[in-house]
Amino acid sequence: MKTNLSSKIKLDSIPPRYYNPVDEVELAALTREEKIDTKIYETLQEGSEGIAEHVIHALQRAEAKRGKFVMAIGAGNNVRSVVSALVEAHKAGKVSFKNTIVFNLCDFYSDGKANATSTVNNLKENFIDQIDLPAENFHTFNISVSKENVGEMCRDYEAQIENAGGLDLVLCQVGPQGAIGLNEPGSTASSVCRLVLLSAEQRQNIGSSYGVEHTPTTGVTLGMSNILSSRRIISMAWGENRAEIVEKAVEGPATPNVPASLLQGHSRVTLVLDINAAENLTRISRPWLVTNCEWNDKLIRRAIVWLCLQTGKPILKLTNQDYNDHGLGELLAIYGSGYNVNIKVFNELQHTITGWPGGKPGADDTYRPERANPYPKRVIIFSPHPDDDVISMGGTFKRLVDQGHDVHVAYETSGNIAVGDEDMMRYIMLNDYIAPIFGFDNDNFKQKSKEINEFVANKKAGEKDSDDIRTIKTMIRQAEARTACKYIGVKPENVHFLRLPFYETGAIKKGDLTEKDIEIVRDLILSVKPHEIFVAGDLADPHGTHRVCTDAVFAVIDECKDDEWMKDCRIWMYRGAWAEWEIDHIEMAVPISPEELRFKRNSILKHQSQMENAPFLGDDDRLFWQRAEERNRATAQLYEQLGLASYEAMEAFVQYHPIRED
Repeated sequence: MKTNLSSKIKLDSIPPRYYNPVDEVELAALTREEKIDTKIYETLQEGSEGIAEHVIHALQRAEAKRGKFVMAIGAGNNVRSVVSALVEAHKAGKVSFKNTIVFNLCDFYSDGKANATSTVNNLKENFIDQIDLPAENFHTFNISVSKENVGEMCRDYEAQIENAGGLDLVLCQVGPQGAIGLNEPGSTASSVCRLVLLSAEQRQNIGSSYGVEHTPTTGVTLGMSNILSSRRIISMAWGENRAEIVEKAVEGPATPNVPASLLQGHSRVTLVLDINAAENLTRISRPWLVTNCEWNDKLIRRAIVWLCLQTGKPILKLTNQDYNDHGLGELLAIYGSGYNVNIKVFNELQHTITGWPGGKPGADDTYRPERANPYPKRVIIFSPHPDDDVISMGGTFKRLVDQGHDVHVAYETSGNIAVGDEDMMRYIMLNDYIAPIFGFDNDNFKQKSKEINEFVANKKAGEKDSDDIRTIKTMIRQAEARTACKYIGVKPENVHFLRLPFYETGAIKKGDLTEKDIEIVRDLILSVKPHEIFVAGDLADPHGTHRVCTDAVFAVIDECKDDEWMKDCRIWMYRGAWAEWEIDHIEMAVPISPEELRFKRNSILKHQSQMENAPFLGDDDRLFWQRAEERNRATAQLYEQLGLASYEAMEAFVQYHPIRED
């Protein structure tokens, strides 16, 4: 059973020499836009093991010189994989931490509150308690001091570092908006250890990392001056959700607006990335600007789209001069002229557009993204939460139903954690009012209503809902999903609520994917044996839930990939409300008319509990329907900008091919 196949998806075939150059000369050419020493690994695991080796080497050198090693370490999710590699090395006898002194990089300020969220438990559980570090050698902040004494506590913490001989190493991650520790945008290179306010995005990140709904609003952190005074800094970033900020930190100017960019001023800093976090760097995303390229269809398409945006021209108006002026002369040598490249890319993009996402029966499908036959097709749309289907592909969903296909929709999780208490209590109050009218105001009902009212009234921050409340919140989301499906025209028997067990922890932090989850998905897929599967492809999903749900589907597909029915099945990945596929990856683009876009909006609005009070919106004030519409319109506008047909909006998809290992 393979439960991590989503992490192996590589939409770009990136030549290893771009991220692992063969010599120093090629490295210098490839990295000439980079202002921080940046090392790129193919996977998070390889990168984590590489960092662990550097840490061990630094530790052993410091011990040999000074008899001790002093490090500050962050407790973010990205650091956890490195910590695991260090613990494994220790257990294998490769390193001892007896002469190491560890300082916590940052923590959340409790203001005297009991059981407050803290980074210490994570550090202890995953690192400190797993190694031979003497108890007295671990230092952290006193987060329970009064606000009046926070400044004094921070100065004392700096003094402890100075008395230990200064920091040999800071091990940290690039956080939201380029934060280092809790140094958020606006932090200067001279900032010291201090109390800081946390941004909405940082708080969302804390909530998902620590499994708490009510996140702290303030924290204490070593300042950028403390970090930059360390003899060595190793920072890291994993995943495509960090790609944009990594590009700014590495290739942009050093500015307090991107604290990670201030690392440019340190002489011994290394930023370690996996290939996904590096995808926006010039040598990965625009290699023609720094080296001779290994051209393929996708890279050519990306280059031409980039050239159009640089020149402000549609594809068919690009000239040989445009190619030469922007570092794309290689393509002229390969294809003979810019016109030949223009026609090639224009036709490729034209062939991604279809109003028949299930295939057009009786049509020549040579250049269509989907097959004409069989018709009608059996289709399963997998939706991680009970609204991702309409948010992400509501227009395509409606097309598939209207064009006569047998469409099933499978809601993989209950989504109950995303229903606010206020929304739930509206239904409880309604029942309280109508119970006497319809005659179900019996003792059992009254007792349940009383228990729920009392629980909500006395609910503590971060407390799990009772089983009854979770059941009611699940029913609310199921009712909303059924309403939306009825509006679209899906047969009631084709609406499936899978309620995968990994999600049902009652807390924001979920469990691991297990055989029980995969068995539920397997039973549905084998009962339908679909010709098309639509699945969430949010590999940078802010929840994490999307990725786990996708892994469950991919695990079943991997098991069935050699079955006869599977040979006639195509898998399409859609994206959620946060981002769209880059145009060089899009393989099917479904146009949406103004009327269809309004219909999609109405479908999303059926999920009333996810409107204004929905959690996890982060620092983006737009509602889900607004994000979806703006994203769909932006995709259509890009196609129009490139000289293709003009549409109101578009939904885009990328085909997933089952992974076959050599």
